[in-house]
Parts: sequence; C-alpha cells; structure tokens
Amino acid sequence: MSSFRLFAALCGLLLSSAAHADQVRVLASIKPVQQIAAAVLDGIDQPAALLPAGASPHSFALRPSDRRALASAERIYWVGPALELFLEGTLHSLPGSRELVEIPGLQLRHFDEGADEHEHDHHTHADHEAHEGHEHGPGSLDPHIWLSPENAVIIARWMKDDLAPLYPQQQSQLNANVAAFEQRMQVLDQQLLARFAPLKHKPYFVFHDGYGYLESYLGLQHSGVFSLAHEIQPGARHVNELRQTLNAAAPACVFSEPQFTPRLVNSLTEGLPVKSAQLDPLGSAIAVGPQGYEQQLKALTETWASCLEGI
Repeated sequence: MSSFRLFAALCGLLLSSAAHADQVRVLASIKPVQQIAAAVLDGIDQPAALLPAGASPHSFALRPSDRRALASAERIYWVGPALELFLEGTLHSLPGSRELVEIPGLQLRHFDEGADEHEHDHHTHADHEAHEGHEHGPGSLDPHIWLSPENAVIIARWMKDDLAPLYPQQQSQLNANVAAFEQRMQVLDQQLLARFAPLKHKPYFVFHDGYGYLESYLGLQHSGVFSLAHEIQPGARHVNELRQTLNAAAPACVFSEPQFTPRLVNSLTEGLPVKSAQLDPLGSAIAVGPQGYEQQLKALTETWASCLEGI
C-alpha cells in the first residue's frame, strides 16, 4: 500500500509541475529575453523560457507542452521571425504575443553593415549557403538584439510598461527594478568599454555572424566569419582555405560556439599560431535571475577579452 501511495504522490507531483509549466504568466522565447524579464520582475514573478538550454532558435520545433504554455501565457516575448521562424504562425492568433524587434527606439542593424571588401574575402560559397539557412543573408535583419546592452535597457523599460496591467499592485516595484537594472548596466558599461579600448585592433574570427550589436557597442570588427553550418562537415579544400586565411592573420583568436564540435575547431587551428575560445550568445550556463543578463554579458565578454589579451 505504501508503494501505491508513493506512486500516487509522484504522479501528483508530476501533474502539478506540468500544470505549473503550462500556467506561466510571462513566457520568453529564449533565455537572454527571459533574463531581461527576470530583472524587471525581480521579487514579483518568475518568467519562463520556451527553448530549453542548448536548443537553437533556428531549428527548434514546438512540442505539445510548449503549445499549451504559449496558449496560457499572458505575455509572450519573442524577438521576431528573423530569429524564431518556428513561432511566426503560432503567435499571430495569441493576444499576449509581443515581437521585440517592433519596440520603438530599438537600435536595429542589418547583416554586412560596416563590412568592407577585406571581410567579404573570407566568405566562400559554402559560407553563404550557411548564411541563407540561418536567415543571415546580406541585408537581412540581424535578430541578435539582446547583445546590445543599450537595447537591453530599452527592452527592460518597455517590458515594465507592458507588464504594468498584469501587476497593478506592484507598480513601484517594477519601477525600482528597472532603475536598478539601468544602474547596474551603467557600471558594466564603463567596465567593458575600458577593458576593450586597447583591444580594438586585435584580429579575431567568428563561426557565426551573430555579434554585430556587441561589436558595434565595443568598437570591434571581426576579421572574418567562418559561417559553417554546424551539421555539415566542411571538405578538406575548404578547411585548407580557412587555415590559410587564419595563418595570414595570425596571431589571432578564433571564436566558436557550443554547437560546433571541438574536432572541427581543432582541424582549423591545429599547428597555427592562433588561440581558440567558445562563446555562447544564449548564455546557456548562466542561472536565471534578476542579474542574469549582466552575468551572461560578463561571461561572454570575459572569454572574448581574455583571448584577445593573450595574443
């Protein structure tokens, strides 16, 4: 009988957890947006994220539980179809849906802005195919808006006003939370600009043209984009071309992302006078909390700066 009771209790716990997951009031598509919402809602509520840690918004597919969560959420914050194309059809019929790229005053950029002929030399035909597969073609909107600290503050202010009707008794707390977020961002702003000032001319390459907002903010410019589709292993000729580019620029840093296998990175960099490091623009390893956005930005820029300082 005790075994039956234990089983019943576990079933009840699982059912309540599932119900709670489906009844989240504020739901963000990706973790960085969830982190900004968590700063705004500090001490008031806990926003959830649709995508699990490590999932890519480019290739994610909705599960039945995700659809229930979307249907019951009172606010759904997503960047827009340039990033989460899988959400476009689903969210049109949901009144709580908010497309963040539509926020007034947001600083938006498009791919290849500020690029010169030298940069274009590093893109091959295979690279452009990878770009198109990820909706990162020349002239298209760069959806990585959260990597601009200035945009993060604009988003937080806008979220405060948008969430006010949901939390009418917590207006002063919402105002205080956003003011605190802005103050913390001002401090971080000074720290980042001071650290990166002497690093502006250090050469580095990225595997994903997803850092334009942060590069613009820090005054940096990548030397090239090795925009390889992570599901396709490049041929020997392509790898050799990229190695020649790297060797000509060395010493340099090569920044990959979690979805790219170490084997691919090693095949590009082995034996060359370059340093490699891994950047995660989604901050998968950072705990969600009121200071999560700053912690994600600190972790990302710490890896970036440390590599550049070492060459």
